Amino acid sequence: MSQENRQLFRQELAFLPEPVGTVDGGDYRVDQDLRAVEVGAPGDVPVMRAVFREGIGCVILAPDQTLVDIDTLPELMLPSPPGDPAQIPWPDGDLVENSGLPDTIDAVALQAASDWAFNRPSPEQDTLSLVVVHNGKIIHERYAPGIDMSTRTRTWSTAKSIASGLIGMLVDEGKLSLDEPLGFAWLPENGSPDTDPRNRITLRHVLNMSSGLETIDNNGMEYATGSGLSYWAGASSVSGARSRGLIREPGSVWDYENYDTLLGVYAMKQALGSETAYAEFPRRALLDKIGMRNTLVSTDRFGDFIFSSQVYTNARDLARFGLLYLNNGVWNGERLVSQEWIEFSRTPAPASVERGSDYGGQWWLVPEGRRDISTDAYSSKGNRGQYTVVLPSHNLVIVRRGLDYGSQGFSPWDLTREVLKAMK
Repeated sequence: MSQENRQLFRQELAFLPEPVGTVDGGDYRVDQDLRAVEVGAPGDVPVMRAVFREGIGCVILAPDQTLVDIDTLPELMLPSPPGDPAQIPWPDGDLVENSGLPDTIDAVALQAASDWAFNRPSPEQDTLSLVVVHNGKIIHERYAPGIDMSTRTRTWSTAKSIASGLIGMLVDEGKLSLDEPLGFAWLPENGSPDTDPRNRITLRHVLNMSSGLETIDNNGMEYATGSGLSYWAGASSVSGARSRGLIREPGSVWDYENYDTLLGVYAMKQALGSETAYAEFPRRALLDKIGMRNTLVSTDRFGDFIFSSQVYTNARDLARFGLLYLNNGVWNGERLVSQEWIEFSRTPAPASVERGSDYGGQWWLVPEGRRDISTDAYSSKGNRGQYTVVLPSHNLVIVRRGLDYGSQGFSPWDLTREVLKAMK
C-alpha cells in the first residue's frame, strides 16, 4: 500500500469501532482502473460500492447494484476554466506573491496562532490545513505532513454555506423567494396535496433550520433514516427530505437538520427548470467564477446534490469562497451575491434566540456573550473541524480543515481569537 493510502487509512478509517480490516488489507477492494471501491464481503451485510465520477466525485451505489452499473451513474463533463492556475495570480489562481508580512501583522503572534491550531492537546483534534487571508492576500498557509494546497477533503456541513450562496443567487434573480412556500410536492403523495400543512414551510424556514418537520439528526437517526443513507447506502436524498411529517409550527423551533438544507437545494433545482441547468449551476454561477477549480459537488446516484455535506475541496478554495463574502458578494467587479443575501446569512434565525442567536442562514454566528472577538464574525462549520471564518471588521478570512473525531471540540472562535492577537 502506498504511503498516501496508509495515511488515508490511519486518519479516516483506523478509529472506527469496527474497521473493515487493517492498513495492509481486509474486506475491501480498490479498483484503480474503474476508480471504484468495494467494502465488505458477501454475507448477511451487503457489499457497498463507491465510484469516482468525473466532475462530481464519489457516488454510492445501492446495495443491489454492482460495478457493472457504473455507466448509469451521473457525471459532469464541463471543461475546466481557461488558463493554468499556477500562472494566474491569487485569488483567481494559485500564484501567490511572496512580499512578506505587512507592518500591521505580528509575525511571532501569527506563528503562535498557527502552532495553537496544529499542536493540539487532544489527539482527537487533527488539523490538516490553515489559511489566513488579510486584505485579500494570503499571509499564512500551513499544511500537515502528507497534505498540500491541492489536497481535497470533505467539507461536511461547510457545504451548507456554499449551498446557501447558490440559493441566494436565485433569490436575487427573483427565481426563488424567501417567504413563499417551497412549491413542490411532498411525500407520501395524498389525495389533497393543496391542503398539506407542509405547504406553510418557506425557504426562510429551512435555511434558518426551523422547518418544523420531524426530527432526524438531533434524534440520533441521521445514519439510520436520514440524509446519511444517500451517501452510505445509495438512497435518494430528495425522497427522504420530502418524506418527513410536520410536528411543530414552521419557524417556531430551531432544529439542525441536513434535510432542511436539502429541501432548499431541491427548491433550487425546481427553480432552475432542467437537469442540465441544475447539474451545471454550481460551476457556472459560482465555482468557476471565483477560481474554485478544486471543488467537487457530489450527488447521490440520482444526480441530486447532497449539499448538506458532500462537497470535496481544499483550503484555498474555501478561502476564495470566504473572500467572496468578505467582499460583500463582489468578485472582480461583478456582483455574484447581493448584500441583502449576505445580511440574511449573518442575521440570527428567530428560532435560534433560545440557544444564543448563534445561527443565521446556513452560517454560524458568534454566540451571545462572547467578548474576545468581534461580533461581526461568522463561519461555516462542518463535522470533523471544517471552518471558514469571515471577519469583516478586520478584513480577515480564516480557513481551518481538520480530521477531528470523537468528542472533537476545536473552536473556530478560539482560533479567531488567537489570530487576532497578531493584528497590531
